[in-house]
Amino acid sequence: MAIHDFTSQRLYVDVVLSPGAEVPVGGPQAHYLLNVMRMKLGDGVLLFNGRDGEWRASLSRAGKRDCLLVVEAMTRPQVAGPDVAYLFAPLKHARLDYMVQKATELGVRRLQPVMTRRTVAERVNLERMRANVIEAAEQCGILAVPTVSEPLDLARAVAALEPERRLIVCDEDAAADQSRSALPAETLLALGPGPVAVVIGPEGGFDPVERERLKAHPGSLLISLGPRIMRADTAAVAALAIVNATLGRGW
Repeated sequence: MAIHDFTSQRLYVDVVLSPGAEVPVGGPQAHYLLNVMRMKLGDGVLLFNGRDGEWRASLSRAGKRDCLLVVEAMTRPQVAGPDVAYLFAPLKHARLDYMVQKATELGVRRLQPVMTRRTVAERVNLERMRANVIEAAEQCGILAVPTVSEPLDLARAVAALEPERRLIVCDEDAAADQSRSALPAETLLALGPGPVAVVIGPEGGFDPVERERLKAHPGSLLISLGPRIMRADTAAVAALAIVNATLGRGW
């Protein structure tokens, strides 16, 4: 959803938002509002928490290291949006930051790191991922804030999916599977509305055993992203854009 007010700052706050509510702000957020944006008493800011929609608030008190915002009126109601779980093999540092930010912009509801046999990154900084999610949501006018889940082994992550959630497997070898794959848009259109999970493997692709397990998952659908070999972060953007463009009208 596009932001309607391009002139106001947006801030994520993990508090209930309602008319007249007082929202204390401290730390880096207060520094940003008071010292970077140089807000004055009465200046407005847009607040959202991923649950209660977007609200206009005004600065009612400013201290040296904290401030107080008073909620005034709703500017946009919360909407459900697409129900996409994104399963991905973690990348290193800046490339993971990029992928998390773009997945947030493309409307993912849940980010699920999965450890595969060819995963390069051994550790996942969940707090850094959450910070990137919030920053992307603030900057792009997004109301929903994706949840960041603890890393799981690929098999466990897939087994934990709800029965009604279809699994879309982005696989470089899918084009050879004529019985189960075709052009991505043609294949996805057959799914219709409903929750989906999109899984993308690591740089070296899925291990043959992993690929067979993904194919055997009930309701799984393999799609090819084309003949070009993409980096994992590029493949993520391509896959999520295809899913949004094809299935978005059904959400």
